[in-house]
Amino acid sequence: MSHHSTPSYSTEVSPDTDKVLLDIADYVINYEVKSDEAYRTARYASIDAIGCGMLALAFPECTKHLGPIVPGTTVPNGVHVPGTSHVLDPIIGAFNIGCMNRWLDFNDTWLGKEWGHPSDNLAAVLAVAEYVSNLAASTGSGRVLTMKDVLTGAIKAYEIQGVLALENSFNRVGLDHVVLVKVASTAVVTHMLGGSRQEIVNAVSNAWIDGQSLRTYRHFPNTGSRKSWAAGDAASRAVRLGLMCLKGEMGYPTALTAKIWGFYDVHMKGEPFKFQRPYQSYVMEHVLFKVSFPAEYHAQTAVECSIKLHPILKEKGGVDAVEAITITTHESAIRIIDKKGPLGNPADRDHCIQYMSAIALLEGNLVAEHYEDEYALHNPNIDKLREKMTCQEDTQYSKDYLDPEKRSIANAMQIKFKDGSVSERVEVMYPIGHRRRREEAIPLVEDKFANALRGRFPPKQVAAILRVCMDQKTFEATSVPDFVRLFMI
Repeated sequence: MSHHSTPSYSTEVSPDTDKVLLDIADYVINYEVKSDEAYRTARYASIDAIGCGMLALAFPECTKHLGPIVPGTTVPNGVHVPGTSHVLDPIIGAFNIGCMNRWLDFNDTWLGKEWGHPSDNLAAVLAVAEYVSNLAASTGSGRVLTMKDVLTGAIKAYEIQGVLALENSFNRVGLDHVVLVKVASTAVVTHMLGGSRQEIVNAVSNAWIDGQSLRTYRHFPNTGSRKSWAAGDAASRAVRLGLMCLKGEMGYPTALTAKIWGFYDVHMKGEPFKFQRPYQSYVMEHVLFKVSFPAEYHAQTAVECSIKLHPILKEKGGVDAVEAITITTHESAIRIIDKKGPLGNPADRDHCIQYMSAIALLEGNLVAEHYEDEYALHNPNIDKLREKMTCQEDTQYSKDYLDPEKRSIANAMQIKFKDGSVSERVEVMYPIGHRRRREEAIPLVEDKFANALRGRFPPKQVAAILRVCMDQKTFEATSVPDFVRLFMI
């Protein structure tokens, strides 16, 4: 039944509103981030994500998705897409930024019972921060935001996504983790847009009851490039829902708990969410960086093992000298990236632990170009090595993966050669991007960002960007419009 009159919705929060919705809204509005570590890590996470976007701009399969939906569209007070000349509305801008930052699977990671990439939220946060700032500057009403505001928004979006992911597995019911990007970004950007507690609750409830993305595009036999733009899609939807609810669009108080039709009954087999900890700044402080190579995170330590074994493989005579390779790993890696048989495209290859390990064994390195057809289809030794590999679970690795005091992502590797000799068993418990190796990783994160800039901008522009981005106080004090203009082409 349609209603032609305009309904009037209460600005008061309904007493039966789901606690999960209220907790998210109250955290976004009221929590004061006081952690210097969280702000420092947020700066690195932000520049790392932007750097990943700069690298992705070299790939036509990514850039074909960028720009306005209708060519030639101009937008007053629009948002800039870093590294390009595009100026877009904040909804499409969030999609663009999210698509490029995620394209190469090189941005940060969070692992719990659900997985994900929290810097996916930066797409919505940065787009809305610039949009709000541009409106304030043009109308003389409101405040031009600084990059510290962006970092605060990022910390809170990371926290919402990450805390929900710790104890709740969406993948086991077939849902993709970008549902958490949509929910987290919706809460944060609705607040940034000036939303009230009720409007934030309304927007977040709409995020939960949306049709959610299936994991179809991340798994055999359908692995495909949607996994590279799904986060941009979620970020874009978050901005859309926030803007709608600021115009008075209603929410759904029991979006999660309603019998039969609520999220829990429809998607989670009637089980409510579980929480390990309150929302604070834990996730940003513990986020995992992809520092040295663009590999699905459960394989990062396997690639490190492979690089360490590369010299002995070369010394022994290469692929034909190998009898068998054993990869010892954890349950999540076996479930997500243990793949046999043909790999159809780059998205398939960068989610195969055998493929990534084979490249690192053969090359002593792993870069984004190794996933492309131009390389993969002309190197038969890759599949020769893959056929010799066996993955096995170490149950202690699986336990330590979920242990909040450890949160390891362990892999080990050993090669048996045809001459009867056996390599050492190389084990790496924590990848270089882990909090336990943070100080080792930071110089490499800085180098990764600087190198990404050099591939996109002239030296003078690179120097200007680095002056702002490499100093915490300067970065935080820079206005959002000034910051994004640094990246204009």
